[in-house]
Amino acid sequence: MGAVAAYDAIADWYESDFLARDAKIGIPQALTSLLGPGTGRCLEIGCGTGVHAALLGGLGWTPIGVDLSAGMLRHARGRLPVALGDAASLPVRDGSLDAVVAVMVHTDMPQYPDVLREVARVLRPGGRFVHIGGHPAFCGGFVDRSAGDAVIIRPGYRDGHWTRASWTDRGVRDKVGASHWPLPELLHAFVDAGLVLERFAEGGAPTPTTLSIRTSRASR
Repeated sequence: MGAVAAYDAIADWYESDFLARDAKIGIPQALTSLLGPGTGRCLEIGCGTGVHAALLGGLGWTPIGVDLSAGMLRHARGRLPVALGDAASLPVRDGSLDAVVAVMVHTDMPQYPDVLREVARVLRPGGRFVHIGGHPAFCGGFVDRSAGDAVIIRPGYRDGHWTRASWTDRGVRDKVGASHWPLPELLHAFVDAGLVLERFAEGGAPTPTTLSIRTSRASR
């Protein structure tokens, strides 16, 4: 089963049971502090069921979304305008967007460096991009979080592989799989795409679960 079909199969569960995680790992706080208030169109790539649209709208942005999964977009359509499409080939004109966000999706995108190049293409000069993703040092198939507050890091961090290995059967990775980039490779992908690194945040406690990054498209 491919990733798209897998997300179609779990869309109802994702919408009704899984999404309560956002507040626990600091997603609203990261979007608010790193994206901040603004006007103009803000594209969420891999928008899923569209649950971040209200927060983006509350910050003043006009949210729009794109996702590969028709099952997920079935839930999103009541929340924001959406398009079925590939984040590595966005159906958007060059330099036409004021902001882009990607929330907990980069591990679903084996070609994430290509996605970042697309982000740089569609942003206007000076436009803002916020990435919120699983923390590359503390989340992945090499991490065991089953022992309460303790986090056990097993071999595999540097492998950069796709896996369904997971410490829990209540998450997403065991159902659809996930890719992993060590921290240097992830940061290099932003720089190579022509995005300027600006600010960072970590979410989750006591050990970070998410790493958030604000970048912008160079104005020149």
